[in-house]
Amino acid sequence: MKSRCFSLAALLLALVLAVSFAGCGGGGGSETPGAGSGGDAQTVKIGGIFDLTGGTGDVGAPYAEGARAYVDYYNNKGSGTKVVLEDIDYAYQINRAKEAYDKLVKSTGVAAILGWGTGDTEALKSFIARDKIPYISGSYSEGLADINTCPYNFLVAATYSDQARVALKWAKENWKESRKPRVAFVFNDTPFGRSPVEDAKKFASELGFEVIGDEVIDLKALDATTQMLGLQKKQADFAIIQGTSNLTATTLKDAKKLGLKTQFIGLNWAADEKVIQLAGPAAEGYIGVIPFAFPYDQVPGMGEVKAYLEAKGKKLEDVNQKFVQGWVSAKIMVEAINRAGTNPTGESIRAALETLDGYDTGGLCAPVTYTAESHRGSEKVRLAQVKDGKFVYLTDWIGYK
Repeated sequence: MKSRCFSLAALLLALVLAVSFAGCGGGGGSETPGAGSGGDAQTVKIGGIFDLTGGTGDVGAPYAEGARAYVDYYNNKGSGTKVVLEDIDYAYQINRAKEAYDKLVKSTGVAAILGWGTGDTEALKSFIARDKIPYISGSYSEGLADINTCPYNFLVAATYSDQARVALKWAKENWKESRKPRVAFVFNDTPFGRSPVEDAKKFASELGFEVIGDEVIDLKALDATTQMLGLQKKQADFAIIQGTSNLTATTLKDAKKLGLKTQFIGLNWAADEKVIQLAGPAAEGYIGVIPFAFPYDQVPGMGEVKAYLEAKGKKLEDVNQKFVQGWVSAKIMVEAINRAGTNPTGESIRAALETLDGYDTGGLCAPVTYTAESHRGSEKVRLAQVKDGKFVYLTDWIGYK
């Protein structure tokens, strides 16, 4: 008899608790996209569509690692909304990116996404707009800055076109000869590779360059002799590289082998520590367009990266600049989620992103500003040159205007 009374009391208590928690959850049966279930309205799911194993995996893997690390760092602080990052490796294949997107939005119920490449982000942009999913990708293609067609895409760095314009302006200002400087473009045949080329050629012509042509190299090419012979024949003074670490290292090594005098200048993904590691002495003198800090930079924002790594038994020397880049992208998205208040939705996160006005990441990138009219984030970068096996800054944060 005593046992039956105890069981009945326990059942009543369970019912009371269940009703109580249902009330705390807001009730009504409506589910906020991305918000956690079980009444925990302060848990928000976001997605990650990363390239870990595909054509840009050389820079995509550390980027993804940095994004995951920031979310982990933030959650461990124990303040604000808890963020759960569900990420998928799409191997740089657009059809797999679409599958990943559908899974994250329709099944996982994410409120926002950290994406990756140019081709896939451009292919997804209409779905992103339709579904009202704030989307920060690793692509800085000029087309994604069109707020009319990409109202939920946000860029955290200068567009590739703006990066090329800065490089060209710097090159022209430092040109010492009386003749026109000759410039060529080295890129891979993907939407990412082609993204800035036409804008850069137009700007180069306006500045007074002689635009002498293109050399196309595969992202995973191990030999670029033919293309470097082409540059040698064209007597290129400058060559702007749009690629990743592997392509760039191959280019620099074969250019050195053939004795080219061309000054190579690589945009964001073509400029990091891995280029130096792979190219060795051939990287000396190479110039990079640098939108994000290196782990060895003495900036306030690097302190939290260092603290996180040390808590994991690592140090700054264990990561590279692309890790920092992923960290920054996640940091900006999480900042917006916190600003969006309770039960964040895609619309409220977008509105919160548009409140970022000169947002300071502690020097990890240029200050970021979004408005209802522009999601460009920034137009400024720094230029750095490889000297004694390390990128050394040539400029402060500069734009081309």
